[in-house]
Amino acid sequence: MTIADVARAAGVSPTTVSHSLNGLGKVDPRTRQRVKDVAAELRYRPSVRAQRLRRGRSHSIALLSSMPTGVSGGFSRLGFFTEIAMGCAETALLHGYALTLVPPVEDREHVARLDIDGAIVLEPAPAEPLTAELDDRGLPYVTIDAPASSTCVDLHHRQAAELILDHLVAIGARSIGLLLGSSGRASQTVFRKKYQETVERLGAEPVIRESPEADGEEGAHATTARLLAEHPQLDALCVPIDAFASGALRAATAAGRSIGEDLLLATRYDGLRAQTASPPLTAVDLNLGEISRAAVTLLLSGLGAVGGAGAVEAAAPSPPRLVVRASTVGSTVSGRG
Repeated sequence: MTIADVARAAGVSPTTVSHSLNGLGKVDPRTRQRVKDVAAELRYRPSVRAQRLRRGRSHSIALLSSMPTGVSGGFSRLGFFTEIAMGCAETALLHGYALTLVPPVEDREHVARLDIDGAIVLEPAPAEPLTAELDDRGLPYVTIDAPASSTCVDLHHRQAAELILDHLVAIGARSIGLLLGSSGRASQTVFRKKYQETVERLGAEPVIRESPEADGEEGAHATTARLLAEHPQLDALCVPIDAFASGALRAATAAGRSIGEDLLLATRYDGLRAQTASPPLTAVDLNLGEISRAAVTLLLSGLGAVGGAGAVEAAAPSPPRLVVRASTVGSTVSGRG
């Protein structure tokens, strides 16, 4: 069944059929409806590929991240990345767009080969190669991170840091260690700043260690083992990256520390790693479904697919919420000297 068949059956030209079915041109309303009725009777379906070629768009957007596999693989991929992806895919599909899910990559050449109209970039690194490639291609994109422009959806780094660190202090922690990635991503920078404010308020010694993201859980395990050996007075650890938190938990347990009793441990993302750890880890519900939907709406509004060309407003996601679990019970923390 072709557009010519519909045109013959309706007694109009193929152009009139095209305009009638796509809402284009100046077609008499009665003719437009007759064409639609004939197309329905003949079970005609326009070619999506032909429509895209005619309009010069792929109607596809991509979700991109340069997070190394060390922190984005395994449970983390099944959690953080996939949760963002599902929210993006659902919202994109509602507006006639497909989501191209790109495994976390650092090589911009992979992006160069994508046939997309725009992208969502998750927590870009400083001098991010993926956004550089998008800029070079002239493709619009939205970031999910700390607000830096009108095309960024807030991932609430500051609020997450406040929830965790204020909670640790409230239940008695007085000597807190901080384990960060060394990439300089906004989340790590914001956590460092809030941590420094917290320990200054406590009059405590700042104890900060970094581990390369690419080293993942094993790197965090080794770093935490050294940290606890050098600073046995620590009564709490704030470990924003969930893969790092898994490594820190193993190292602390091997060092004879009792998590949730004489050592508190909390992480940023309330995903599978936090929920299935032993003991389960206190973490933050970031409302990733709402954040991903806001990011896609923001991108598509800029493409003219939502609310008209140039519209860039999207519903603000709900604030994050602390999920307290056994890793921060704090039964004996306040008694440590």
